[in-house]
Amino acid sequence: MKNRSFVIKSPQLPSGYTEFLTALKVRIRSAQIRAAISINRELILLYWDIGRQIVERQEREGWGAGVIERLSSDLQGGFPGIEGFSPRNIWRMRAFYLAYSKAGQKLPQAVAEIPWGHNVLLFEKIKDSSRRFWYARKAVEHGWSRAILWHQIDTKLYERQGKKLKTTNFLKTLTSPTIRIGLRVG
Repeated sequence: MKNRSFVIKSPQLPSGYTEFLTALKVRIRSAQIRAAISINRELILLYWDIGRQIVERQEREGWGAGVIERLSSDLQGGFPGIEGFSPRNIWRMRAFYLAYSKAGQKLPQAVAEIPWGHNVLLFEKIKDSSRRFWYARKAVEHGWSRAILWHQIDTKLYERQGKKLKTTNFLKTLTSPTIRIGLRVG
C-alpha cells in the first residue's frame, strides 16, 4: 500500500472572523483576570474576618493559644485538600487583623486588592501602619510581584521617596494647582 498524504482543506473564514476571535480572546482574558482579582479579594476579606473573630473571642471569652491548633485541625479536616488553614496561617490571620484594625474597623481597599503573600510580607516586615498602607497602594498601582515588593521594602523605597520630596523646593515654589500640572491660566 502506498503512503498517501491528504490535505484537508479548511473552509473559507467569513469576513471579520479574525477580528471577532481576537476581541473574544481579549474579553475572555479580561474576565479571567477580574475573576482572579475577585477571588483574591474574597480570600483576603475571609482571612481578615477569621482574624477578627479569633481576636474578639480571645478578648471576650478568654480563648487561649491552643484554640488555634484545634481550629486548624478542624478546618483542614472539614476542607481536605484546601491549603491555607495551617496553624501558622491562622496565626497570620490574627496578626493581619491586628495590624490593620487599629486604623479602623474596615480593611483598607489597597490591602484587600493585593495577594495574601504580599500582605503577610507587609505586616511581618513593617510595623508602621502608614508605611504598610503606602507600600500596599504602590503594589496595586504598579502591579508589583512579591519579590519586587520585598526589594522595594528592603531598599527602603518609602524613605528614599520621602527624602526626594524633602530635599527639593519644587512643591513649595509652585503656587497653584493649575500651574503644578502645567496649565496656564490666561
